[in-house]
Amino acid sequence: MAQVTIYMNNDLEEKIKKIAKSMNVSISKFIATSLERRLQDEWPDSIKGLNGSWDDFADIKEIRNNADDVQRVEF
Repeated sequence: MAQVTIYMNNDLEEKIKKIAKSMNVSISKFIATSLERRLQDEWPDSIKGLNGSWDDFADIKEIRNNADDVQRVEF
């Protein structure tokens, strides 16, 4: 497993320590998990499962038929 040295200001360090302690994880584990979440390139299954959850959501034709167009600005 790789080791990385990072530099941060004291306020950030204190925030990280406090959060890691409240989660009962090491600072290293907290930072690694935070980075993994931030770098995730795919939606989690919990979000993917929401697809089609709104049965009464209007389709695109319905939305377009009920919308008034606005005056467009010339460039």
